[in-house]
Amino acid sequence: MEITEKEKNQQNISANINWFPGHMAKTRRQIKESLKLVDAVVELRDARIPVSSTNPELNELIGNKPKIILLNKADLADEAATRRWLAYYKAQGVPAVPADARSGKGLGQLRAVINEVLADKIKSNAEKGMAGKALRLMVVGIPNTGKSSFINRMAKSSKAKVEDRAGVTRHNKWYVIDGGLELLDTPGVLWPKFEDPEVGCRLAFTGGIKDDILDIEELAVKLTEILAKDYPARLTERYKVKDFEGLSPYEVLEMIGRKRGMLISGGEVDTLRASQMLLDELRGGKLGKITFEMPE
Repeated sequence: MEITEKEKNQQNISANINWFPGHMAKTRRQIKESLKLVDAVVELRDARIPVSSTNPELNELIGNKPKIILLNKADLADEAATRRWLAYYKAQGVPAVPADARSGKGLGQLRAVINEVLADKIKSNAEKGMAGKALRLMVVGIPNTGKSSFINRMAKSSKAKVEDRAGVTRHNKWYVIDGGLELLDTPGVLWPKFEDPEVGCRLAFTGGIKDDILDIEELAVKLTEILAKDYPARLTERYKVKDFEGLSPYEVLEMIGRKRGMLISGGEVDTLRASQMLLDELRGGKLGKITFEMPE
């Protein structure tokens, strides 16, 4: 049976996204070994892709240790979608907090949730004459979910390296936080292969996968398809393109490039340049607040 162009794009992207640096396997061991040192785990996820930005092995790794989900980069996510995710997690009995680690918005709410989740621990410490003893939290997350930004903001310092590319933090470090918190940083965790090509695409859209291992044009065509379907008004507002219903995603991408004057000899559109621009503007928040995944 002949496959469609869409399926070819997904297969090609999936084949390219098989990125599993050696330090990732080591990180899983570090997490397991360090759990006995902490009272709870704070997992950072990208609010735009709450499913794709988690490691499917994490729950098994941390076992019964209390966990709080921090939906980071909520400033870039669709607010209505984030509310749906919070309702979903609440129904599952999982504490979740939307936040923007770079500005600090939402982190005050996180402190209250930590005290609530660890209320028994706080009470036990007080009964043992250790009132005010620091609560220890392990900070985990796949690359590019903003762990360094989160720790910097909490610690009010810039000692941790912050970067928009995947896989920056490398070594475990402790950070003492005002108000009786200690944070254990860990390197990002990413699974070794992508069973679902959609997961790989969403991670790539948001910068969680290194661009140099991808076909940028294929990725941009996939992104264009999603935006034209779910957020058509954003494309019209940003790129002044309209009447693209019935066009292929590649044709819409060409329209965008033409509107931006990205032409090469013969009047053809430089789709590679248009593709990079589209991805950069998505990641920079210039296309507005967008979420790629919704609760089941």
